[in-house]
Amino acid sequence: MNTTPSKTTTPSTTTPPAGTTDPAEGAADAATEDATGQDTTGQDATAKDPLAKDATGTPSDAADAADATTASDDLADRTAEADDADDEDLEPDPFTEARHGVGAGAAAVVSAALGVVALTGAWTGRVAAERETLIGQIKTSGGGSAAQQISEIYGDAWHTTALVNGVFAVLALLVGVFVLVRPAFGVPSERPQPAWVRAVALAGVALGALGVLISVGMYFDLFAALPTAGAPAAG
Repeated sequence: MNTTPSKTTTPSTTTPPAGTTDPAEGAADAATEDATGQDTTGQDATAKDPLAKDATGTPSDAADAADATTASDDLADRTAEADDADDEDLEPDPFTEARHGVGAGAAAVVSAALGVVALTGAWTGRVAAERETLIGQIKTSGGGSAAQQISEIYGDAWHTTALVNGVFAVLALLVGVFVLVRPAFGVPSERPQPAWVRAVALAGVALGALGVLISVGMYFDLFAALPTAGAPAAG
């Protein structure tokens, strides 16, 4: 009979070397992961690589893209509005076009009308001539020579008519010249003076100059001298 006690085997409690993993701890970690139902591998990878989350298309990227698109649209709208405003500024205003040259045209017409009046005579000239005739008759009613009667009754009325017509002619000449030289003075205009305005003003200047010449000739008896009374025949 063997009385030698049997050798009992005890588990090894020796600490594993550094850098090695204890199989018991690995099993415990696996059990813990299975119990919680979570995988920490993906979280660790995401924490180590922040760009991995952005690569998946985060809402911040979409918001930045939307802001950039909105800013570009706003800039395009402002540019279009500025272009429209410039086009409106360049387009001529129809009311301005209608008013352009109205004053000058009216003055040109007045000049031509005054020139016509200077050549044909006005009622003011006839009234003034009749007044001088009446004054001459009053002066010679008490007696006077024939030459004096001709001068007082006829000559003064003739000269008065020439003087009134000459005044109208000078006015026509001045107004026409003013219309022609007006663009050279004052604020320069963006558009030239209409052709019809210059034409009518030239007509007024021509009629005025002609009226002045005729009036001067009438006043100084250049075209026709006053009639003279013959000497009375001897008895």
